[in-house]
Amino acid sequence: MIKNAPVLIIVVPLLASLINIILGLRWRALSFPLMLAALSVSAASSFIALNTVIDSGTIHYRLGGWAPPWGIEYVIDHLSGFVAVIVSFVSLVIAVYTRKSIEREFPGKTVYFHSIFLLLVTGLLGIVVTGDIFNIYVFLEITSLASYALVAIGPDKRAPLAAFNYVIMGTIGACFYLLGVGYLYIMTGTLNIADLSRLLPGLYHSPVIQVAFAFFMVGIALKIALFPLHRWLPDAYTLAPSAVSALVASTMTKVGAYLMIRIIFTVFQPFFSIEVLPVMNLVGWVAAAAVIFGSGYAIAQTELKRMLAYILIAEVGYIVLGVSFANRTGLTGSILHILNDSFMMACLFLAVGAIAYKTKNTNIASLSHIHKTMPITMAAFVVGGISVVGIPPTAGFFSKWYLVLGAIEAGKWVFAAVLLISSLMTAIVFFRIIERVYFTAADPGHGKSARAVMDEAPLGMLVPVLVMAVGVLILGLFSGRIITTVIQFAVPSVF
Repeated sequence: MIKNAPVLIIVVPLLASLINIILGLRWRALSFPLMLAALSVSAASSFIALNTVIDSGTIHYRLGGWAPPWGIEYVIDHLSGFVAVIVSFVSLVIAVYTRKSIEREFPGKTVYFHSIFLLLVTGLLGIVVTGDIFNIYVFLEITSLASYALVAIGPDKRAPLAAFNYVIMGTIGACFYLLGVGYLYIMTGTLNIADLSRLLPGLYHSPVIQVAFAFFMVGIALKIALFPLHRWLPDAYTLAPSAVSALVASTMTKVGAYLMIRIIFTVFQPFFSIEVLPVMNLVGWVAAAAVIFGSGYAIAQTELKRMLAYILIAEVGYIVLGVSFANRTGLTGSILHILNDSFMMACLFLAVGAIAYKTKNTNIASLSHIHKTMPITMAAFVVGGISVVGIPPTAGFFSKWYLVLGAIEAGKWVFAAVLLISSLMTAIVFFRIIERVYFTAADPGHGKSARAVMDEAPLGMLVPVLVMAVGVLILGLFSGRIITTVIQFAVPSVF
């Protein structure tokens, strides 16, 4: 298994999605255990692969015995192994959560849901581990098609329209990315990332290469909902089923951010976007606008999932802002924030899903004294919230600390101020919820009283929420170890 871990990461959930349909429709009870088993193998393979990279260096796994650039290879280095572990672990935890929530929302359709869920995870992991730029596009489309379907089946009647808007914007983003791939292939005759990295420097001044880079940036920006290309995200993530919102919020935008880092700093050498086509300053201003915009709109929301969707837009801005600093400290903050934000968003969206499961209401105004009926869920929500704000010792503090240091190191004092201001804005967002939950008298019309009996979500939903909340704390305590063991080697050596 150790030798074949790179391919098992992808092949196991891919085959399981097919087998699940074949077996699940005949023996429905097998569907959920099969999904968990496949994701467990994928997560274990990811951990094994990352551990191998830490001990022995980058893994090159050639498919079919064909040597690159003619054959496709999977390449796992510190960065891709790190993100693969994040995606596979978070997906496994959320899969546990889906059992009760999906049974209630889609009785009789769980087999189809599990298969599409596995396809989505397969696509995300494929983007991370492949060493072929066109193969990334293939997995990107698998991911997109699966996410469109999962959003469209949301219980709200507006979900299909939100999914349609998502399809339009996602397709445009994919077209931009594919055009970039085509231009690079025309100029170099290869699709292998290592080959491209070697051949492109001599072509950096070609208008074709520069246009290809621009296409990549716009396509990825659409996929990760980077402001102002974000309009599809709030509706899609708000109206999707709770488990789906948690999965896509915690993994899809992070994989998109990984892809942006890979394009800027691996396919193209860092000095291309810093000196040849100096776009980093523009990217920084766009990311700063995303941070402020997302935080500001989150304050204005009255519904929890929509509020979190705008928080996510700001979080994407944090990661991209760190990339724009183009220094080791800023990139360290961005990569660490990919990890931290995956856990924070999963924790928050899962907690909101548990609230919706029990109360069928996620309006902020209805949360008064809900901590008396759902104390564990609300405690987890508070942990996730203060981590987003950046209060130590939660994980969010440490990645934001590196981002602020990266801004100062780059001489970007305005961006450092943006990071601090946004933390104050997110503090307003979450502290008003904390005030509503713990310190505002309950409205008798909502059926709550001081004598309310604890009524948490089922254990299968509550445990994943707790795992994510505890994870947020553990990641904060061990952030230094994570940086010295993995992230410092994931940052390009030129910094």
